[in-house]
Amino acid sequence: MMTSRTEERHLEKSDIQRMFRRSLKTGWAWHYERQMHLGFEYMMAPILKKLYGEGTDKYKEALVRHLEFFNATHCLIPFVGGIVASMEEANANSEDFDVSSISQVKTALMGPLSGVGDSIILGTLRVIATGIGISLAASGSWLGAVVFLLLFNIPRFLIRYFGAIKGYSVGTAYLEKLQKSNMLDKLTYATGIVGIMTVGGMMMTMVSANCIIPIGSGEGMVTLQETLNGIMPGMLGVLFTGLYYWLMKKNVNVIWLILGTCIFGIVAAFFGILG
Repeated sequence: MMTSRTEERHLEKSDIQRMFRRSLKTGWAWHYERQMHLGFEYMMAPILKKLYGEGTDKYKEALVRHLEFFNATHCLIPFVGGIVASMEEANANSEDFDVSSISQVKTALMGPLSGVGDSIILGTLRVIATGIGISLAASGSWLGAVVFLLLFNIPRFLIRYFGAIKGYSVGTAYLEKLQKSNMLDKLTYATGIVGIMTVGGMMMTMVSANCIIPIGSGEGMVTLQETLNGIMPGMLGVLFTGLYYWLMKKNVNVIWLILGTCIFGIVAAFFGILG
């Protein structure tokens, strides 16, 4: 039985707490194509069901909406979920709510939150906790592993919980502030710049291709890779990344790209093209 849209629906603190608990499992379905989107939808599903009613068109639309690409530092996902929950609540109680703004906010938050979260949580907290744990373990204390797990996980657990609560409490106010100040477009634009810079750095440091085809002979012989490095270091990485991007735009499945890369690498190494 469908409930009238005129009947307002509101979330309770228990709903946000349930979202927090389900956020602990957001990494179980990670994959290369859309990364954390299934985990995010699993976290949000009970909230969407309560707001729109199970089986309704609005509920189905919301499920499809959250199947888009999503990725962020794990312990900060509930903060994004809290903001999204507040926006979904506003959408459930308003006929003229701009649904596209939900995806825009998610997209705008992913980059900045991941940058801050990875640096502080993974790059700093994890290193400190590991160092303390190892020092205890090296001295023969069994507390090394326990201390590491506590130091690393308690802060992350608290960030998850209070992030979910705070995200929901500032959700609609956050959106209204962004819309009035035109900050949403600016944040999206800035995030895009940061994303492009990150992809550029990743192409140079993470996409490795070494072409060992010889050019010349004797003492003057050099490899094609050395020649390309003289023109632009990392050129092959840029070319391969561009090729993969073009293939993905043509809707080539990521699994086929991975298998194709493995086969190409083996064949190229066998014939002395790459090494």
